[in-house]
Amino acid sequence: MSTTKLIIVVPCYNEEEVLKETTRQLSDILSRMEQQATIAEGHLLYVDDGSKDATWSLIEQLSIENPRVMGLKLAHNVGHQQALWAGLEWASTSRFDAIVSIDADLQDDVEAIIEMTKCFNEGYDIVYGVRKERKTDTFFKKHTAQLFYKLMSTMGGDIVYNHADFRLMSKRSLQALVSHPERNLFLRGLVRQLGYPSAMVYYDRKERFAGESKYPLSKMLNFAIDGITSFSVKPLRLITTFGVLFILVSIGIIGYALYTHAIGHTVPGWTSLLVSLWFIGGAILTAIGIIGEYIGKIYKEVKRRPRYFIEKQITE
Repeated sequence: MSTTKLIIVVPCYNEEEVLKETTRQLSDILSRMEQQATIAEGHLLYVDDGSKDATWSLIEQLSIENPRVMGLKLAHNVGHQQALWAGLEWASTSRFDAIVSIDADLQDDVEAIIEMTKCFNEGYDIVYGVRKERKTDTFFKKHTAQLFYKLMSTMGGDIVYNHADFRLMSKRSLQALVSHPERNLFLRGLVRQLGYPSAMVYYDRKERFAGESKYPLSKMLNFAIDGITSFSVKPLRLITTFGVLFILVSIGIIGYALYTHAIGHTVPGWTSLLVSLWFIGGAILTAIGIIGEYIGKIYKEVKRRPRYFIEKQITE
């Protein structure tokens, strides 16, 4: 008989349309695992990331109706990764042995939690939920996601392909994770770097149960930039490489210009000069932007501001 105490951490932002169904499905999974002796006890922890709708009121209501439900209400919206961190940080100091993180939209297959917990009981500290394929994605999202993973791999980032933030972690691996002091969070990369024994559970991702995606294109781009700049300095090295390349090209152009001047075939060259200025100007601005991104991250880190503030909580 298992003695595992499991908690499922669910970050929420304006999820009033799905929360009741999410609670029903996750509670059903926990009940079945208790009956099958896969776990000894199971609970849910919702983290309200400063929602503007009735999400928190619904969490309060659900906690009264369902003894499994607990909640943290953040004082303001801090973003998905920070909200998830708040839940994980709380769970790391609790009495639970294993922690599953999952989004509230029910796109991740809740049935996979059963297999994740079995892997944990076999001795794995981290179990990644990995999508089998991307049939439910649009053409644009599918190919931009693949581009992101390839780019991360090229830049030296070690992340699991087709894995988001659906995973199980043991208490010791979670405590190792929350010991990281950095404010610029990219949890997929941080968890992968922990090095504890890990396994993978594959599942089919579903359509969103209700509501709209909280990750529009702008947020996805920002997330991709955060991931690359948090775990790689290769963009900075590329600037140096391009700088050297431009110097070599300019030496060749200077040599050609001197040669044509010496043989008396000097051409005004207004168009080529204009194109060169625009190209080099764009390259310089891009380089400054990349350097600025890294400086901005340093700026956030050195201020050491709190990641979040908890306004209310419903816990044991």
